[in-house]
Amino acid sequence: MSMFCFQCQEAAKNTGCTVNGVCGKTEDVANLQDLLLHLLKGISIYSTAARKCGVEKPEVNFFVMESLFATITNANFSRSFFINQITKALEMRQNIKKEIYETCGDGMVTDHDTITWTGKVEQYDAKAKEVGVMATSNEDVRSLRELLVYGVKGVAAYAEHAYNLGSNDNNLHAFIQKALAATTDDTLTADQLVALVLECGQNGVNVMAMLDKAHTDRYGNPEITKVNIGVNNKPGILISGHDLRDLEDLLIQTQNTGVDVYTHSEMLPAHYYPFFKKYTNFVGNYGNAWWKQKEEFESFNGPILFTTNCLVPPTAQASYKDRVFTTGAAGFENFKHIEARKENGQKDFAAIIALAKTCKAPTEIEKGEIVGGFAHNQVLALADKVIDAVKSGAIKKFIVMAGCDGRMKDRNYYSEFATALPKDSVILTAGCAKYRYNKLQLGDIGGIPRVLDAGQCNDSYSLAVIALKLKEVFGLDDVNKLPIVYNIAWYEQKAIIVLLALLYLGVKNIHLGPTLPAFLSPNVANVLINTFGIGGISTVENDIKTMINN
Repeated sequence: MSMFCFQCQEAAKNTGCTVNGVCGKTEDVANLQDLLLHLLKGISIYSTAARKCGVEKPEVNFFVMESLFATITNANFSRSFFINQITKALEMRQNIKKEIYETCGDGMVTDHDTITWTGKVEQYDAKAKEVGVMATSNEDVRSLRELLVYGVKGVAAYAEHAYNLGSNDNNLHAFIQKALAATTDDTLTADQLVALVLECGQNGVNVMAMLDKAHTDRYGNPEITKVNIGVNNKPGILISGHDLRDLEDLLIQTQNTGVDVYTHSEMLPAHYYPFFKKYTNFVGNYGNAWWKQKEEFESFNGPILFTTNCLVPPTAQASYKDRVFTTGAAGFENFKHIEARKENGQKDFAAIIALAKTCKAPTEIEKGEIVGGFAHNQVLALADKVIDAVKSGAIKKFIVMAGCDGRMKDRNYYSEFATALPKDSVILTAGCAKYRYNKLQLGDIGGIPRVLDAGQCNDSYSLAVIALKLKEVFGLDDVNKLPIVYNIAWYEQKAIIVLLALLYLGVKNIHLGPTLPAFLSPNVANVLINTFGIGGISTVENDIKTMINN
């Protein structure tokens, strides 16, 4: 194998990518990511030891968080970025190791990597193959370690979103580093690793709550909003990803420039926040989920800004490839990258705005509006109406269909499932999975739309808050006694931390699809099935019968 990666739902043959990633990741980038992760584990061993003797290193916390985020599926494809991070990581690992010995004394920690290597670029690929996923020979230990690592990547991603808004929690960094260090410890039992996985779920709840507060403190509580999906006749900039702080900077800088701003994919929920509604050049949402970007970016005509993951490498023939900019953890070797904002400042989007002014207006690909903004605060404001509908029997089931979309044809299942649901059911959604059904005409129940969109994938937290509140209102002792069914689509590692968060909150019988993760060994999968009732999906007809009509 020239590489091995099975962290996303599209892992080749549901086993693993061994030549190139289905996502577009090349073997050299895959191996560099493995090597960076190896070094992050070493840094975490030393940082965890340093923390025990009172040394907290903010620069280490940020570096580990940012680097983990960059290794998420579809985030960063840049070889030079990872070489640069590895170079920094080697120096950081050595410095913190030295500081431990000087500050804390000998005997605090054993060496992370006893293999001698110079750290020269030409050695990176060879070294990566020694320390990659398959370096753990025991299938079940490997499975649990990777489940923990992917959960930690999700925590890191949401922590960075919150960090960009001025929110930080050293307890999250401590857990991230403790968990990474634990994946190098051969003395840990399977039960201990399972306990760490559930602790990861707890930290997932904490980080999503922190991010939810950071968003609402700065931008207000999401409210029911009709979002335009058509276009204006001015040049536009399309902003994709998840980072609302980047959108804020862009909207400030595009005011009175004659350039409109459109959201794409997971940035759609920005329209639900009161703060952003004051910008008259904030026009609407263009296109669909991330995987359709190749054709939709062609027709958009203007520049595209990627703030986070969900990037698909363009073909050599793509006309839009010179119009794409990245920032933050996102990156691609041939894309222009916008540098980080200085403290208390903004990112400089002048180059994007200047390019936009030379471009044609977007080509219209659809017309109309879609409705969203049903985060926990808004739904709880409608609680009396919702509760009355449940008590009267007008609403018989809620179906949580949150998570990710993807390009595989078998994801048509989710559109068909939504269409086939009984008319007395309501879909609760968050994440880009919504694009499979948020434009379907599914109607409403007594004025309550049958698709309630809470927002981005991290806003799955809202769905948990809603469920827990309903449990309290109905006087139940178990959230699983509510008339709620979970049929969740997953794609990448942020969906994994959402899943682990739900498991930590006690939610059982979650259906996960379109396939169960390739990184789950049969034994680990059985633990999840037997302990938490995790299941897959089958046919729409059968699943309607077993999930809804039973």
